[in-house]
Amino acid sequence: MTTRRFCRSTAPVPRRQLAAALPLLVALAARPASAADPREVFTAAVDQLFAGDPKRSAELFDELVALRPEIEPELWQRGLALYYADRFADGRRQFERHKEVNPADVENVTWHFACVAREQGIAAARKMLLPVGSDARVPMKEVLDLYRGTGSAEAVLAAAAAGPDSARRNQLCYAHLYLGLLAEAEGDDAAAKRHLVAAATTHRMDHFMGKIAQLHCRLRGWEAAQPAAR
Repeated sequence: MTTRRFCRSTAPVPRRQLAAALPLLVALAARPASAADPREVFTAAVDQLFAGDPKRSAELFDELVALRPEIEPELWQRGLALYYADRFADGRRQFERHKEVNPADVENVTWHFACVAREQGIAAARKMLLPVGSDARVPMKEVLDLYRGTGSAEAVLAAAAAGPDSARRNQLCYAHLYLGLLAEAEGDDAAAKRHLVAAATTHRMDHFMGKIAQLHCRLRGWEAAQPAAR
């Protein structure tokens, strides 16, 4: 990420780890605690999301924005809660706000696309695709091409399967997550299930977005048992 609060290196490591919330929590701590402590609201909103209650999570994020409206652009986590709460118009607006502070994040583009597609259809989502800067993480270039309609699932998977063994599992987790998200936006439930279950099991990662893949499977009622220990 290229913003002041959420700095991202060019190394191919996942952005959306739970630790990525720490700069935001520091910002929330900059003001004295009130009857509704913004830090506690943020933590509760994330907890409710992973507990499988995205509607309550989204409500808590709404409360946080009401308490601290100036931090709304930072809250990509809110956009995820809004997507899973089926509040697609609100999710679209959240990801548009996040672009203001994070203009080189392909993941933000994909979630915005998914919200627009669920609200208005695939054609509208492609037409409204957010412009984005260079995202060096593998396989984000290929993911972006796919969402633009100029790439292929095969190219995404080939890019993700390349590189050192230490990076491959994480790259494939992301590849299958965003292949599955696109398939869901296109109404292809079978492909969405295949890719999301792969992201949640075979290529399971326990960082923030890896857990989102697992959450997605739980919310859709798909089998996503944890694989044998590595």
